Parts: sequence; C-alpha cells; structure tokens
Amino acid sequence: GSKFSAISNQGKIEKCFDFVIKTDKQIYVIETNFYSSGGLKLNETARSYKTLAQEVATINWVIFIWFTEGCGWNSARHNLEETFDVLNTVYNIQELKNDVLKKA
Repeated sequence: GSKFSAISNQGKIEKCFDFVIKTDKQIYVIETNFYSSGGLKLNETARSYKTLAQEVATINWVIFIWFTEGCGWNSARHNLEETFDVLNTVYNIQELKNDVLKKA
C-alpha cells in the first residue's frame, strides 16, 4: 500500500527488494549480494544502487540498506566507492557481526 513512485519510474516498473522491513516510523528496503569474482556485473550493480539510493533519498520515511560482500569488489573498488559517496548504509558481513545495525 506504500507509494514508491520515485523508485519505480512513476509506476512504470516494479522494483522488488530482497527484504522490506516496516516499523511504525520507517520502512527499510534492503538489497543483499555476494560476489566471489569481478566483472561487469559489479560495475552495473554499483551504478544501479547509486541511482537507487538517490531515488530512495527523496522519500523521507524510506531507508535503503545494501549488504554486500566478496573479493569480487577488489576489481570494482572505484565503482563501489562512488556508491559509498551517496549511500552511507552499505555494510559487509564483518560489520553485521559487529552489530552495526544496533549502532545505527
């Protein structure tokens, strides 16, 4: 029942997130992935999630969280850094083990 036209191209496409958590005050939309090797997919993922983060940022009550991991990011480090510039809720497995979500 929530309106996400800012992240659905004005209702023309449907974005399915891996997880959605709804609280009384906030909706968290979550994407997860693991890359064991490099390649074009990582660059496209980083660009896509950068755009997605910018779109989600226009909706006050929605927070986009991205959990990603894998040595594949070694070859796509710069694209991942660009996404970090606009999305400060990118986490890896070690951060989850260190209870980063409890600290946020």
